[in-house]
Amino acid sequence: MDFLTKLERKFGKFAIPNLTLILIGGFVLGYLIEIFMPEGLQLLAMNPEKIMHGQIYRLITWVVVPPSSASILVIITLMFYYSVGQTLENAWGDFRYTVYIISGIIFTDIGMMGTYLVMRLMGQSYLLDMYYQAGLYGASTYFLCMSMFLAYAFMFPDMQVLLYFIIPIRVKWLGYLDIAYLLVTVLQYGRMQYYTGMITVIMSVLNFIVFYFMMKNKTRLTPAQRKRKKKYKQQVRQTQTLTRHKCAICGQTELDNPNLEFRYCSRCKGNYEYCQNHLFTHEHKK
Repeated sequence: MDFLTKLERKFGKFAIPNLTLILIGGFVLGYLIEIFMPEGLQLLAMNPEKIMHGQIYRLITWVVVPPSSASILVIITLMFYYSVGQTLENAWGDFRYTVYIISGIIFTDIGMMGTYLVMRLMGQSYLLDMYYQAGLYGASTYFLCMSMFLAYAFMFPDMQVLLYFIIPIRVKWLGYLDIAYLLVTVLQYGRMQYYTGMITVIMSVLNFIVFYFMMKNKTRLTPAQRKRKKKYKQQVRQTQTLTRHKCAICGQTELDNPNLEFRYCSRCKGNYEYCQNHLFTHEHKK
């Protein structure tokens, strides 16, 4: 990731520390607004129509809208998102994590506004009006959080979580399920002609797609590295087949019969080891 390294050297001072905590704090604020003033979230949600009429703040404030409705599982959900985000933040550093999250927000904004303008130019304003009447604005922090989890699943595929608090499962399998869910969602939105939602799903996880291919190229082994890896595995297998005990008479080892006991003979000249069957019957070496 040389490109990010160069960016960090120039703009590292603009990194946002504790960004995950800020995101979770925004979600908490959104839940409080939803509980005590439900109409207030509509003033913060992404709405390209309103943005074109001067409400530019919506390009940022939609991030406060929680990824799911308020329920008894809210605390557990927020704790999970905090754990995932904090782990990525510690693994990448503040700057790279900031770039990842901010790029997800920017991509979503570009996707929403670009789709809105294209649909207006193509005379599909009636579809946009239908979206707004149904309360469908497209941008959702749910998919932003999903892009964060996908990065976590890619970085730590063997980490385990408890599905339904009971079933242990590796996060890579949950990541595959999320990818399948995203593909199905995009196809369903396209069939419903819900184009702003379809583009939003794609743009919300575009930061993960870019990250995946950047990391994939960096983790690919060269031919020389593959050769060394293969040689190392062969040496490990050879080491694992080495024996510690061998009878000087019959040649049996602990691999041939794990129940055999081996002893050295104190009367033989030299280090001669015998199995229990020949310890007292052999001729002593002089």
